[in-house]
Parts: sequence; C-alpha cells; structure tokens
Amino acid sequence: MTTETVSHRYSEFDLWGNAKALEALHEGQVAAIASLVPILPAIGHAADAAVPRLRRGGRLIYAGAGTSARIGVQDGAELFPTFNWPHEQVAFAIAGGEGALLRAVENAEDSAEDGSARIEELAAGPDDVVIGLAASGNTPYTVAAVKTAKARGALTIGIANNPGALLLAESDHAILLDTGAEIIAGSTRLKAGTAQKAALNLLSTLLMVRLGRVYGGLMVHMRPTNAKLRRRGVEMIARITGCTEEVAAAAFAKADSDVKLGVLIARGAEKGQAEALLEKHGGNLRSALAEAFG
Repeated sequence: MTTETVSHRYSEFDLWGNAKALEALHEGQVAAIASLVPILPAIGHAADAAVPRLRRGGRLIYAGAGTSARIGVQDGAELFPTFNWPHEQVAFAIAGGEGALLRAVENAEDSAEDGSARIEELAAGPDDVVIGLAASGNTPYTVAAVKTAKARGALTIGIANNPGALLLAESDHAILLDTGAEIIAGSTRLKAGTAQKAALNLLSTLLMVRLGRVYGGLMVHMRPTNAKLRRRGVEMIARITGCTEEVAAAAFAKADSDVKLGVLIARGAEKGQAEALLEKHGGNLRSALAEAFG
C-alpha cells in the first residue's frame, strides 16, 4: 500500500529544523488537495446518484474506522447547523462504537462481522447512501459495512487512498485519492486524511446545493442557533431581496427565523403562501421565487 511506503526522502525528517520540516509538511497538504483534481467527475456522478435517494428521505451513513471514522463524523455533524439537515437523515457506522472517536479500540477495525452487523442494525435500504472511508481501502470493518449496504440496496460510495483497494471494488461509486507515501510512514492523518476531508467537503456540499439548501453562495437553510447566525439570517434576506434590514428583520421574525420563508415574505408573500410555494418546489428558494415573482 502506497500509504504505508517508507520514503527515503524523509529518513532524517526528525533531524530537520522547523522551517524545513514545516515546508515539507505543507507541501504534503498541498499535494493532498491536488489529488482531488482527477476525481472531481467521480464526486459529481456520486452526488447525482445520491440526490434522488436523499430527497425521498434516505440517510447519509458514514462508515469507517480510526481517523477515517472521525473525519466522517466531522463531515456529517456539520450538516446539522450549516444546512439544517435532519438529524434522522445522518447515521454512522464506527468501528468500536462512538467511544472509538476519542480512544482507539483494539482490533475494532479488523471485525468484518461488526461492520456488517452495524449496517443491519441501521436497517440500511434502497433510499440510503453509505459512504465508506478507509485510507488503506482494505479495512475489514469498512469493507464489510459497504458490502452489506450494497446487498441491502443502498447506494454505496467508497473513498480510499490506495489503488486496487477492496473498498473501491465493492462500492457503486469509487473515489480514489491517490495521495501516495506519507512523510511519517503510515500516518494517514496527514495527506490521506486531508484528502478524505476535502473530498467529503465537496461531496456533501454539492449534495446540499442540489437539495435546495443553498441559494447562490448563501446557506439559506441554516439553523440560526445563536446571535451571529440570526444576524446572518437577516442579512441574507436583505441581500437577496434588496430590502432594508428593518424589513428583513420583520420578515425573519414572521417566518420564525426561517430564511427562505423570510425572503418570500419580504418580497410580499403571505406566510401560508410562502410555505406552500416552498413545499411545492421541494424547498428550492430560487424555483419558488421564480413562480411567485417571475
């Protein structure tokens, strides 16, 4: 596996001064991001396949072990505040359980039985999208989780950092992040981890855009859980409609802090009419605005 390769270039890495060591580490991070360029079309195809399932109420299920599991949890957890994605539409299959997020659980990643059992426990089905993450691409827990999910009819997406990985072969959509050898051999929290997180950023954000939770470059479906986000909500309404902040604030309040409803209300729609428009258009603000105001 290339991620386990010992690079002669770094045989004296621990002796390097700070400037040289940090330059090398930074170089690795840049290379990790560059590894996404060839697989952008694959991410797009995976998103296209996932959207109809998620629109029907399916879940995003992240499966992984160790670093990869933690990266998956970070991505999934951020969907709640950023896009107000329903909690019931995200689930996790973590080798060793939730406790493994903070402390390594011995041999957890080696249990194919546990990976399969977790997917059975979640009752993954045809509307679900299971994303398996593994730097090696051969982690028994993750491969089994994806294989079981696929057998149950779920859409499966495999993200791995080694060519020829089992995870990629078992997935409906294979995303190879060919990051190569790590500066510290086998430490896949470095290049491999960065590339995985970036790939998930791209995939999940594109999904949220296609599901109508973004208008332009604005997170109009966010959940305003603090003063900063409430201010942002008012600012978005004013920006989209061109109204004053006073009008935007009133519309935001009338909409019970729902930005999309607030936009339609600020444009002159009654609250009930605005709700009906958004329901008709699957929550897509642009489509609702086009029907109501041309």
